[in-house]
Amino acid sequence: MSGAVAVRRRAGGRLALLACAAAVAVVALSLIHLSQGTAVLGPDVLWRALTGAGSGQADAVLAASRMPRLVAGLVVGAVLGAAGAALQSVSRNPLAAPDTLAVNAGAYLAVVAVAAFGVSLPVLPAGAVAFCGGLIAAVVVLGLSRGGAGPVRLVLAGSALTLALSGVSGMLLLFYAQETTGLFAWGNGSLVQTGMEGVVQLLPLAVVAFAGLLVLGRRLDILALGDDGAVSVGVNPRTTRAAVVVLAVLLSAVAVTIAGPVAFVGLCAPAIVRLLAPRVPGLARHRAFLPASAVAGMLVVLIADVLLRAVFGGQAGVAVPTGIVTTVFGAGVLVFLAYRSRDSSSNTATNAAVRLRSRQAFVITLVVCCLALVAAVIAAVLLGDARLLLGDVWNGITGRAGRVVSFVLDTRLPRVAAALLAGAALALAGTIVQAVSRNPLAEPAILGVVGGAGVGAIAVITAVPLASFWLVGGAAFAGAAAAALLVFGLAARRGLEQNRLILIGIGVSSGATALTSLFIVLTDPFNGAKALVWLSGSTYGRTFPQVLPVLVVLLVAVPLLAAATRELDIVGLDPDTPRVLGVRLGRTRLALLAIAVALTAAAVAAVGVIAFVGLVAPHAARSLVGQRHTRVLPVAALLGAILVSVADTVGRTLIAPAQIPVGLVTAVIGAPYFLWLLWRSRAEA
Repeated sequence: MSGAVAVRRRAGGRLALLACAAAVAVVALSLIHLSQGTAVLGPDVLWRALTGAGSGQADAVLAASRMPRLVAGLVVGAVLGAAGAALQSVSRNPLAAPDTLAVNAGAYLAVVAVAAFGVSLPVLPAGAVAFCGGLIAAVVVLGLSRGGAGPVRLVLAGSALTLALSGVSGMLLLFYAQETTGLFAWGNGSLVQTGMEGVVQLLPLAVVAFAGLLVLGRRLDILALGDDGAVSVGVNPRTTRAAVVVLAVLLSAVAVTIAGPVAFVGLCAPAIVRLLAPRVPGLARHRAFLPASAVAGMLVVLIADVLLRAVFGGQAGVAVPTGIVTTVFGAGVLVFLAYRSRDSSSNTATNAAVRLRSRQAFVITLVVCCLALVAAVIAAVLLGDARLLLGDVWNGITGRAGRVVSFVLDTRLPRVAAALLAGAALALAGTIVQAVSRNPLAEPAILGVVGGAGVGAIAVITAVPLASFWLVGGAAFAGAAAAALLVFGLAARRGLEQNRLILIGIGVSSGATALTSLFIVLTDPFNGAKALVWLSGSTYGRTFPQVLPVLVVLLVAVPLLAAATRELDIVGLDPDTPRVLGVRLGRTRLALLAIAVALTAAAVAAVGVIAFVGLVAPHAARSLVGQRHTRVLPVAALLGAILVSVADTVGRTLIAPAQIPVGLVTAVIGAPYFLWLLWRSRAEA
């Protein structure tokens, strides 16, 4: 008995020591935070201002700017840390967080939609709107990913839903630029405040939600033992999970309303606490784990904001969102967690739920797809801001068209070619990625290639406003290659295992997205608008020479893929069959992924970021013709070309003469299909 008491005392002593160290760190960082800014406040001036003996100017600076920003950072860090800890516990998934569950994306879309339609809401109603959007997104991701079905499935589901919601948000930001002024920077998580009113009004909600989680702490401890054990002691797992998710989303909504989506704090803070838990046993219990995660969240946000202003200066610290720094930090944590994770076969294989199809069905599907492609091309040539007839097109081909028709054809035909080639390239790349990762929810973006291309292109667009297409495209291709090398280099451990590869790719992609946002917010509004259009995917202004690189890559990649269909079939089965059949798994994966990277980089360099094509087209092809890649590859390429061509036509025609970027249209089209795909794979799993 005395030994057990001594152990408890040591654990309590370590917990108290950790709490004291955390409090000292928070106070020290807060003082450093208050001293930073455009106006210099030394320690002596700061001390006099805090004690009430300072000058009026120092008091005014602290009251109007420094203190609101500090308090906002503390509150946002605490609520996101606690929300992430709760979501990880309730889903039994160390990668669950307001970001990976699309809570932030749902809340952000709700706020942007309200602002876009000219509705100005007070703080509490705005928080309610953010809560509704975040709760819907969380329920969708948790429900369709089956909660504990594995970290990769949950992260892929959350990432894809985030992509869809972000596409809609981007569309609103472009169409309602005046009404949504400032929301792009806010959408990356900005701690800049105009006063304490908003934080003061939302703080009681955060306290109530956090207290509710603490009350449920014992139930969470019991739930960690398993549903059967929880039921045996009278704890209802379903009710407990629902209550915890609602409270966690409420905390996330408070953070989004105060500062926008500050990314990855909810992932990093609990991860830091879990690293300390083996040395401080008391942290394993939720009534200590939740407060510790809240304090860790405070430290993450304060460190990020201090580093931001230390690196960029006080003036730039106002313009650059703190969430960009937390995203970079969180991307590193995600990569670290991927290294620590064990690869598992719990993911859904690409051949799941795919029935065998006859050769006749394949031929019929191929013919129908070819006819649909011809129809899509005809519609793309005829429709747009200026309507043409088939006779006009024939006159243009034979050189007898008038000046207006010739001009329209000269500008429209290259756009049609760009859409077709980019769609085919992205579909083929998606087919490869899904086969290698053995996961139908994977797409080329998870390799970090799209994010790397975005960094390269946006860096040139913002630094060289008059840069040519070739310079922007070359920078995008170089960025994509660099990102691919980084992902493959980090994931090379144990032969490019698919779960580790996916998680590292998502981490690198998130870091690249943060750098892209940094370039945009630091540039002037004109270049920022150009960058947003490029990130949304656009065929505007393309010429035939500009789409030639995509054609060249396709001409090289198609024969290589035709020769590698057997390898694609084998690596998509399981980890053991390729070794039995003499296929070198690591080398084969690397070669196939290199082709996928080249296809994706060429497409992104030509038309910008186009979402969901690499996800939807391969899965639809397998559903139509079966799992053999001799059939999947051509059908996927046709479906990808059709999807992008139709999306481009809709974007050019729907609100002509204005245009919707093709990437936003594919995101809106692909989102419903993706949700259906998640639901179907969940039912079959």
